[in-house]
Amino acid sequence: MAKPKIKLFAGTSHPALAKQISKLLKIPLSPMHIQRFACNEIYTKPSESVRDADVFIIQTGTQNVNEDLMELFIMLDSFKRSFASTVHVVMPHFPYARQDRVASPREPITAKLIADLLSKAGADHLITFTLHSDQEQGFFDFPVDNLTARKLFAEYFNKKKFKKAPVIVAPDVGSAKEADRLAKMLGADLAILNKIRPKHNVAEVTHVVGDVKGRDCILYDDMVDTGGSVVGGANVLRKSGANSDIYLAATHAVLSRDAAEKLKSADFKEIVFTDTIPIPKEKQLKNMKIISVAPLLSRVVDHVHTGKALSHLHA
Repeated sequence: MAKPKIKLFAGTSHPALAKQISKLLKIPLSPMHIQRFACNEIYTKPSESVRDADVFIIQTGTQNVNEDLMELFIMLDSFKRSFASTVHVVMPHFPYARQDRVASPREPITAKLIADLLSKAGADHLITFTLHSDQEQGFFDFPVDNLTARKLFAEYFNKKKFKKAPVIVAPDVGSAKEADRLAKMLGADLAILNKIRPKHNVAEVTHVVGDVKGRDCILYDDMVDTGGSVVGGANVLRKSGANSDIYLAATHAVLSRDAAEKLKSADFKEIVFTDTIPIPKEKQLKNMKIISVAPLLSRVVDHVHTGKALSHLHA
């Protein structure tokens, strides 16, 4: 049987990333009609046939997270009702991922709910980056490719001329395993911050586990939301004797509220993010470097469509 034709579509959440992936794949973005009615209800319709096609939808979670999700659900429904063969969701930042367990009585597990809604709407496969916990892959009723930006960060920092190997700092115990993997790629030591959360969007960093005295540090996190955790972490590292050159690396730049101002005041040597979420110009700082995930995603899309293994791209 002939391989289904690949078709690439994009929602409205991250047009720049979608264009980059399209350019690298040398596959044009197929036209998609998306509009809001006067009552703000969303309407979507592929402007060309997708019958028996291998469809990839690029849609990430931004500050307009609920709009992004609803738009995606309706796009998925339109593809399934148009007889698409397979529908792959390329969602670099999977929203609601932090709500992955019942931490106190009567809480929802919203990450599982979103996974169920994607399945119900018609998704057959998810490609994403750095889920809040690896176990979340079990929330889905279809295959998930949970990619990591670790190699991208390793390649970037390996080009730096550190006088002595830096210390990779995990922002909490739960992040230690991932931070240790990056440390091994850089030939660096590992330190861990002790962090508590008295309430949502509030973090208190109490002390450092590990030796950072006189060392350059790379604070490595999965995301920066309000910025409180990483700014508090940088302060504790300095109090513990770390060099003034403290770097911040994180996959998802959520940057809610006044996060950019907090990061600016923290005086990081450099802040390194990926573009899984578009970063508005007003939140881009002079010491901020944005690494594109488009080259990696384009390779993943190609491998998925052609049936090639992804194991070496997951590492």
